[in-house]
Amino acid sequence: MFAVIKTGGKQYKVSPGDELTVETVAGAAGDAVSFSEVLMVGEGESATVGAPIVSGATVLGEIVDQVRGKKIIIFKKRRRQNSRRRNGHRQPLTRVRITEINATA
Repeated sequence: MFAVIKTGGKQYKVSPGDELTVETVAGAAGDAVSFSEVLMVGEGESATVGAPIVSGATVLGEIVDQVRGKKIIIFKKRRRQNSRRRNGHRQPLTRVRITEINATA
């Protein structure tokens, strides 16, 4: 069984036991987290697709770690103006392990 969840403006296809990196979710390592925006749940012919979300369905997980992503370089240059800017950014992320999918739809 799998589910498609929405968190941090992105969609993820998850199954129990999966470990994924998502936008920052508040909490410390070991805390439980619940995703209520479930867009689809099921497998094959028995899949339930929400409009836009499946009512009553939740995905439970556990926070593994709070990490920071790879450094992104922002470089802006205006040609022939002797003008350039260099900036960097590391996005805070959360590693989550999916423990259970509740599909009471």
